[in-house]
Amino acid sequence: MKEKLFLDTNVVIDLLGERDPFYVSAAKIATLADKGKIQIFVSALTYSTVYYLLSRFENKEIVKEKIRKFKVIAETSDLTDMIIDKGLASKFSDIEDSLQYHSAVKKECNIIITRNSKDFKESEIPVLTPDEYLTKINGR
Repeated sequence: MKEKLFLDTNVVIDLLGERDPFYVSAAKIATLADKGKIQIFVSALTYSTVYYLLSRFENKEIVKEKIRKFKVIAETSDLTDMIIDKGLASKFSDIEDSLQYHSAVKKECNIIITRNSKDFKESEIPVLTPDEYLTKINGR
């Protein structure tokens, strides 16, 4: 069974914004998904955040096209009333992180991939940085 990775918004921004030095690791994970070796998931919330942030620095149509291409390899976890309610009731200090976490739970993800592991200290799902994940799978 394929691993189901939930990508936090910062990893998607690293990928689509080609942010150094984080881009390479994010691109390697995206390539694994493109080859069908893993499944990647993101919250519906991620798309609006990525668009908002990247369109401040890039042409809006180019950002939309990057998101369209990313959607081919990523599955979306809908932001439902249930996820919002769970997010509001959780012990996470940041609501956005809580919504991301509960979106990952909804899709039964095995691992959350983020550059801000400390934001997910309440997580019952393992949390790794992109580099940690790549080290883990290459060490098998």
